[in-house]
Amino acid sequence: MDVILIVDMQAGMLDGAPKHDLAGVVARINALTAMVRGSGGRAVWIRHCGRPGDGFEKGAPGWAFLPALVRAPEDIEVGKTLNDAYAGTGLTALLRKLKPSRVLVCGWATDFCVDSTVRSTVSHGFPAVVPSDAHTLSDRPHLEAPAVIRHHNWLWSELIADPPVRVLPTADLLAEASPPHQVRG
Repeated sequence: MDVILIVDMQAGMLDGAPKHDLAGVVARINALTAMVRGSGGRAVWIRHCGRPGDGFEKGAPGWAFLPALVRAPEDIEVGKTLNDAYAGTGLTALLRKLKPSRVLVCGWATDFCVDSTVRSTVSHGFPAVVPSDAHTLSDRPHLEAPAVIRHHNWLWSELIADPPVRVLPTADLLAEASPPHQVRG
């Protein structure tokens, strides 16, 4: 069974600079969550819970998940207060209970919360898969978003982990889940 972690895809991310290929990332996350659910897996929505007065404060408009994301009643939510979705949350216990064969990690922001969560997934002994085109961020002062995304995709694929982190495009993950087509002759 797969588990997909969707990190911080909340309305508050719309504040500030535009996020790279956000509509495409949302569409790919929707396709991946449908794939995971369709194969008996679970979608876990990681929600950043900000401090009082910030855009991600519980109950504030920015705290809500993006409305374009397709969520299901059986999905699970985990609130976090730090970059790492495992730090101070019940995520580790939840995943140990679910016993996933792999944990897909996607969402926002590539270089902060997604990166921390990928690394913690590995550190907690779960097999990590990163859809290379299902995470996003804004341009940084010193680097444009596509370069940050390419860098992190490379970095995650080079982490020393057992098993290694798999990084591949959403289309490849969806193709793996589809039954092979029979050739009739």
